[in-house]
Amino acid sequence: MKRYIAFLRGINVGGKNKIQMSCLKASFEEMGLTEVKTWLNSGNVIFSRDRNDEEDFSGRLEAMINERFNLDIPIFVISKEELEDILNNAPDWWGDDNKETYDNLIFIMPPTTPVEVCREIGKPKEEFEKIKSYRNAIFWSFNRKNYQKTNWWSKTASANISGKLTIRTANTVRKVIGM
Repeated sequence: MKRYIAFLRGINVGGKNKIQMSCLKASFEEMGLTEVKTWLNSGNVIFSRDRNDEEDFSGRLEAMINERFNLDIPIFVISKEELEDILNNAPDWWGDDNKETYDNLIFIMPPTTPVEVCREIGKPKEEFEKIKSYRNAIFWSFNRKNYQKTNWWSKTASANISGKLTIRTANTVRKVIGM
């Protein structure tokens, strides 16, 4: 059995795309997945399965969400080992204990690449934010009190590329990796 994490994009945000975590968990279990756990109310699902076909499996999970909840939700699936590798390659400035900094990990839905994301969103404003890409993720940190001055804050939510991203905080990523 191999451990995986599914990050559902944009559920239970501002009263939109509502899915109860207990129903989501049951739906994953009905697909034959085991050791299913959810974290927070924002679409973090940890599960085990025998097969190793994340890209194809994302599509099947999306179809299940559409069928059961009538929602068109992109899902990023990653193995626990891949996520650990990404975290092991985090830059020194990402995910530390500095409370003035907000650290995010942006997951990029295949076949989109970090180069495409950076090309569309543009360069970070160095005085307010930092980015570094590794594999299918981008480490992104910004100053909490100046977040509105960053280049990436509004664009990750409103740019054409936004539907191909799902973002989690450093704390959330660390929590789900340990589940």
